[in-house]
Amino acid sequence: MLNPFATESVTFETPVAMLIACHDRVRQYASLTESLAVHLQQNGADAAAVAGAQSILRYFDIAAPLHHQDEDDDLFPALLRKATPQLASVIADITAEHDELGALWQQVRAALLAVIAGDAKALDAQLAQQFAMRYPAHAAREENEIYPFAAQLLDDACLAQLGKTMSARRQAA
Repeated sequence: MLNPFATESVTFETPVAMLIACHDRVRQYASLTESLAVHLQQNGADAAAVAGAQSILRYFDIAAPLHHQDEDDDLFPALLRKATPQLASVIADITAEHDELGALWQQVRAALLAVIAGDAKALDAQLAQQFAMRYPAHAAREENEIYPFAAQLLDDACLAQLGKTMSARRQAA
């Protein structure tokens, strides 16, 4: 089972690298959701399906909200203080996507809870596929359209403070 807080060699001293490492786990768990839908069709809500559903729930209920807070409460406001109108527009779009993804997650979450309760038909393949595609696409947008500006616009002291805040947020969780 994946550890939602495992970071290999990435530390909070490099907050943008930490956010990208979180995206790697988002991709893994989003992909697992689609794999789980296939597994359920073939094997029903067996022990492996329940364990998979539980691990996805753990990640997206605990780690993913912390990641969104890192961006919405810390990184994005820091960037917006120095952003061009174009970057500010991209950040607004991405922030809106967080709300859309949160609503999508609630649908997937309800299905996963039903799987854990034994309902092998609860996780619709189309919903799982949509989830498995939208979250990684969102992460890629952030990595390509926002994160590069952190190195350009934020000084070392600001980045260090972001890392400290991210770390403290997880210790509190």
